[in-house]
Amino acid sequence: MIRLKGLELPEAVQSPMANCTDLPFRLIARRHGMSFAFLEMISAETLVRNNPATTERMRTDPEDWPVGVQLVGCDPAVMGAAAAKVEGMGFPVVDLNLGCPVPKVVCKGGGSQLLREPEMAGQIFKRVVRSVKRIPVTVKMRLGYSDPTGTEAVRIARIAEDCGVDAIAVHGRTREQGYSGMVNGEAIRRVKEAVSIPVIGNGDVVDGPSAIRLKQLSGCDGILLGRGALGNPWIYGQVEAALKGQALPPPPDLAEQKRVLLEHIELQCRYEERPLGPLRRIICWYFKDRPGAPGFRDSIHRAESIDQMKLLIHTTFS
Repeated sequence: MIRLKGLELPEAVQSPMANCTDLPFRLIARRHGMSFAFLEMISAETLVRNNPATTERMRTDPEDWPVGVQLVGCDPAVMGAAAAKVEGMGFPVVDLNLGCPVPKVVCKGGGSQLLREPEMAGQIFKRVVRSVKRIPVTVKMRLGYSDPTGTEAVRIARIAEDCGVDAIAVHGRTREQGYSGMVNGEAIRRVKEAVSIPVIGNGDVVDGPSAIRLKQLSGCDGILLGRGALGNPWIYGQVEAALKGQALPPPPDLAEQKRVLLEHIELQCRYEERPLGPLRRIICWYFKDRPGAPGFRDSIHRAESIDQMKLLIHTTFS
């Protein structure tokens, strides 16, 4: 367990991923061993303005708890106000995004752009820490904007610690790398050795052995799961067993993959007003490594109804 004020985080946490970690995703993950997750990334500005779409993305469920909120933005006052609102809504932790590489976020001064602006990052950290009363504040960042050595991340991590931030998560790539290349576990270790607060490693974890590998390379206190969980809710049991030194559970067979996917489809239809678009992406997650996946993906993207999608699932993977 990772203890942050009154909150206990498990060693493996699900990271926020825009357009991915919505409520149906989290409910499926909970049913397969996930014990803590973050909502999709939330704009601090739209949260403060009570934007209905933002409010909808923050919807949760008694089964989906505990869950944290990650804020993105670059205005200290707005970030502080949004963090106070997160606490007032009853969420147990607020995370600050210094890692998003998407141009529309970076060009506004948010996400990984803040790695290049340590003074502004520090102002945000101070304002947010002052704005909440009880809940812990965490930061998720990359190794740097373009420098893969971790020097920028070390600098930001030290500022965060000095400002009262409770923990840091580090994705082992730079903003310029995006999601290409290998994660640099040794550079994450530099961050871990530079601060005394918990450091959580992120990147390239797709199963139990890869979680152990990242933890050994980085010396991190925990693991933040990302894209490896897409279409793979069994990863939580794998990683938990690996971290405890237990025998790994067997991978799911085709029948189990289909059963869970159909459950995911039903949840998506229940909670999403227009589920067809998201399902084109979600369904392909589950079968991305199966023979015939490219042709199946093309067929799913041409499907005009949920029933057509279900028929494709049954006929392609029978």
